[in-house]
Amino acid sequence: MVCHLNDSFQVGLGEKYASPATSFLARTLMKFAALYLPLPWPHGIPTRPEIEQGRGGTPPADWERDRATLRALITEFAAGQRFGTHPMWGEMSRSDWQVWGYRHLDHHLRQFGV
Repeated sequence: MVCHLNDSFQVGLGEKYASPATSFLARTLMKFAALYLPLPWPHGIPTRPEIEQGRGGTPPADWERDRATLRALITEFAAGQRFGTHPMWGEMSRSDWQVWGYRHLDHHLRQFGV
């Protein structure tokens, strides 16, 4: 999960590529619901292969280094002035990216009871 989050934040920063899987519905209704409705994100939604563990995602290496990387990426992302393109939701504002970062991190921390 830590490496998946690292990969995801790198996509958000435009440092890592994730293949697009977008549609009009994803860019509008799904994006709005995921970012702005006070509902927990469902489990089991497929991720892009470039950030999925066991496919193209970064494999875990050293626990302390992976955690330190995540902390650094969160800090960089929070201060972010540049962002990539979301593979499902397309171009997003800084505000949208910041909400996504919080919600995505929260989703996975809750998944593991953290």
